[in-house]
Amino acid sequence: MSKQYLITCNLKTANWNYTNFYNAISKLGAWWHYIDYTWIIKNTTLNTKQIYDALAPHLSKNDFILIVEIVPETKNGWLPADAWKWLSD
Repeated sequence: MSKQYLITCNLKTANWNYTNFYNAISKLGAWWHYIDYTWIIKNTTLNTKQIYDALAPHLSKNDFILIVEIVPETKNGWLPADAWKWLSD
């Protein structure tokens, strides 16, 4: 069964090419991106450290990133219906 991870960041470096960062996220598993600089991915094999290790080389030393595992029973908020369906699948 896949786990869900929230990835959120503050990309602070002007003129930094973040294309490789975005591509690295898309390679981690199924994902959605409804909120700016925030992604949720589904992955069956990686933990938060491994996800960080995959993304960190594509960030500037000035950027911030937070990766946390989502506990399905505790999620709440206001999102479009298709987002909640994706989170529940």
